[in-house]
Amino acid sequence: MDSKDPLHEDLDDEELQELVLEAQREALEKAATEKNERRVYRPFPKWIFWIMATTLAVSTFAIVFQIFSIPAIEFLKTSSELSRNPQVAAYKEAVVVVSTGDGKGTGFSISDKGTILTNYHVIEGNESVMVFFPEGQRYSATVTRTFPDIDLAILEVRGEDLPYLVLAEQTHFDEHEAITFIGNPLSFSGIANKGYVLDYIQLPDWDRPVVMIRAPVYRGNSGSPVINNEDEVIGIIFATLNEDNHGKVGLFIPIDAYYEALDNL
Repeated sequence: MDSKDPLHEDLDDEELQELVLEAQREALEKAATEKNERRVYRPFPKWIFWIMATTLAVSTFAIVFQIFSIPAIEFLKTSSELSRNPQVAAYKEAVVVVSTGDGKGTGFSISDKGTILTNYHVIEGNESVMVFFPEGQRYSATVTRTFPDIDLAILEVRGEDLPYLVLAEQTHFDEHEAITFIGNPLSFSGIANKGYVLDYIQLPDWDRPVVMIRAPVYRGNSGSPVINNEDEVIGIIFATLNEDNHGKVGLFIPIDAYYEALDNL
């Protein structure tokens, strides 16, 4: 078994791409400035300039390809298909972008007043964050409760009549039961996807088992709700894992762990 990977990053793909493009712009501007100053320099071989420009262009293309890779295109297609289902479209209204300024993750509303669940590692080190609903509502959210041992956090915003998801009373599933999850993977927002449940797994540094799913989980999916066929949230995605028998899998925290954490307050 390999180590688990929290779905969080300090420098996202958009920022990395912007750095490359900025370097390319600076190189071109510098070349133009030097030409305009008409100073006497030994001629700069054009072939070197074109090699540099081509290298920057290839680097930029490589980053874009990483963002819009074939798997990414596939999950965009899947999201579009799923979102035609009115129920999935309704789920998406309650799923938010959680932004700390240094990175982003996913959260979801669980009350019409503005209680939001997300992962602790998404908001770690922050007492307040920005929350963005799909319909354009933007809120400053206060971190009111954290449960680092199960990687969960509760946020509160001052809202009225907000869309929300219903939590299951307990985490119950059959093997290979289908699930839907919604999040903000890579550079995208509000992506619906599907998969199925595999089984519980006990991680070496956790006190209670978590659940493995076969699903396309990417960075930015941290905090995504896992929804069963009864329209209830049975867990929260927090990581991926290279597991001995199943290969790469997604992991979610069972909703039972959230209830137990509340009972222990």
